[in-house]
Amino acid sequence: MELRQLQSFVTIVEQGSIGKAAQKLDVGTSALSQQISKLESELSTRLLQRSALGVTPTPAGLAFLKQAQLVLRHAQQAVQAAQSSRLVGYVSVGFPPSTASILAVPFLKIMAERYPDIKVHLVESLSGNLVQLINSRQLDAAIIFSQDIDKNWSLQPLASESMFLIGNDAFFQHYQLEEYLTTGLLPLRAVEGLPLALPSTNHGLRKLLEQQHHQLNVAYEIDGLSLLMNAVANLDVATLQPGSAFMNLSRQHLNFLKITEPSIDRTNYLISLSEDELSPASLAAKTVIRSCINELIQQHAWPSAKLL
Repeated sequence: MELRQLQSFVTIVEQGSIGKAAQKLDVGTSALSQQISKLESELSTRLLQRSALGVTPTPAGLAFLKQAQLVLRHAQQAVQAAQSSRLVGYVSVGFPPSTASILAVPFLKIMAERYPDIKVHLVESLSGNLVQLINSRQLDAAIIFSQDIDKNWSLQPLASESMFLIGNDAFFQHYQLEEYLTTGLLPLRAVEGLPLALPSTNHGLRKLLEQQHHQLNVAYEIDGLSLLMNAVANLDVATLQPGSAFMNLSRQHLNFLKITEPSIDRTNYLISLSEDELSPASLAAKTVIRSCINELIQQHAWPSAKLL
């Protein structure tokens, strides 16, 4: 199997036609057809379905397409690396909003210092969305809050975070929570009945909370950290979030109580394609993520987070 065959196959699928692909690759149509026939013979399976309207990938072709695109991407990165004495390439990384609020800037800063020739694409999205992006190979690595991923992916626990009840002054007065501010702790049973703004049920944080407490009074479902915290700052609701969620908030008059009896801890997992599939740029990015988290926790810059 040759890279030329992979490029031909990918181009045919993208163009939807052997003739159009031949024009783009500047080769003869018959030569291109022979390449695909040889590839299908080597794999002992049909990759393309031919019809009067063009060609479409078979189920086997779709599975092969993802891997072929990955191989071609890594081959291009290998060429770039060989042409430079410094590590070069491209890496796409996903952070959930709460983690991004504390980790994104240090991560980008260290990547720029250590690997100035690596282009970084940083995506901020909810944990559930990041899993989908990893599954579709639109991201090389991401931080998520669940172990429920494809068994072929690499998964490493990074840090655990304690959960806090967050509410404004009026909320704390209305629900007589001010007495807890002296200790900064709130037993989980005291959360029952309090109106909350939380992410919707298909996201990891909500699932974690409902595993611990089945009687949550969810007044608003808000899938967006900034909007959710604005609601908490201005409405008669509180939320349950990790310490990283309020690290960079400039709002005044928000109160924070750590949940106890029992405490609720959320684990940050670093997931990626398997190590043998990752490019050097992606491996470098994973190393920087781990380094950043270690430094933030050791410097007490990440409240109530513990290394795992």
